[in-house]
Amino acid sequence: MSAADRVGTVAVGRQLLRTSVRPGTLPGPPLLICNGLGTALETYQPFVDALDPLLEVIRFDVPGVGGSSMPRLPYSFPLLAGIVGRMLDRLGYDRFDVLGFSWGGALAQQLAFQNPRRCRRQVLVATTTGSIMVPGSLRLLLHMTALRQHRDTSRAHRVFGRIYGGRLRSRPELAKLLGLDHDRPGSQQSYCYQLAAAAGWTSLPFLPLIHQHSLILAGNDDPLVPLINARIMARLLPSARLHVYPDGHLWLLTGAEELAPVVARFLLASTDAPK
Repeated sequence: MSAADRVGTVAVGRQLLRTSVRPGTLPGPPLLICNGLGTALETYQPFVDALDPLLEVIRFDVPGVGGSSMPRLPYSFPLLAGIVGRMLDRLGYDRFDVLGFSWGGALAQQLAFQNPRRCRRQVLVATTTGSIMVPGSLRLLLHMTALRQHRDTSRAHRVFGRIYGGRLRSRPELAKLLGLDHDRPGSQQSYCYQLAAAAGWTSLPFLPLIHQHSLILAGNDDPLVPLINARIMARLLPSARLHVYPDGHLWLLTGAEELAPVVARFLLASTDAPK
């Protein structure tokens, strides 16, 4: 964590959310990062470090993960989006941009839909429209579930390349350097809650109603989320641009130095959201 980051805990009702705010030097909406499945906010430090210092960045741990308290009951994406909106209220932000990675991309879409005036722009990275999608390999999804259950680090390194694709195929040790095999994970219960939130959820009915400018980032070697899903989202979102990169599912982390400028240019462009 950077020394400049303001790390704290925000209470939304009985839910405690651990947050980190990196101040920016440019006035304007901060970028809210929605984490992937089972990962804490530290995981995204390489991307935040590479992101233009003009941009203010907010990170948070979803309920039950990292430093956030376990929710009393399972939650849905609409409910979680409401909690996140109230978290931003507590932090003092009226408007925001949002970036969602993988599982967090679903939450980002829900936030954009529920906050048409408050959410200015969205960035969707290696994500899908939810339960109705063109699926990746079922075998790889089973691998991921097994790794979460057993936390077998040596086994994880052997299969990371097959699961995530891209440069991890030749450099599986990158997963350890990025903290993916030990990063303040949540409990198995919190992992199941995240999976339950995604079960049955889809953005397909409301994607045409999201008029915020959207940047979709997708890899051409992503075994978990085939590229066709990004093309579908780009067709359905009224104001979307698709950027295809030559890597896998984790390019947000393994290629942060390459991806961060793409995101910054999109967020710092002068065109505002359509009215």
